[in-house]
Amino acid sequence: MAKSAFMKALQPSADLAAVVGSKPLPRTEVVKKLWDYIKKHGLQDKANKRNINADANLLKVFGGKKQVNMFQMTSLVSKHLK
Repeated sequence: MAKSAFMKALQPSADLAAVVGSKPLPRTEVVKKLWDYIKKHGLQDKANKRNINADANLLKVFGGKKQVNMFQMTSLVSKHLK
């Protein structure tokens, strides 16, 4: 059975590697590590939990945006995976 595209290990960019580590990971693992990082650093917006507030590392991943919602985050992170 062929592996699904979600399970294919992708190489994070240097900016994303600062958050999730530098070794290739499946997209699902990248998202999981991203959420671990967001929770560990308290970056989920208190008023609206769907929004993520960027710290210095995430600012680079989010293309300079100080706050993104979950859906924007997924597409922005995709740009950092090869």
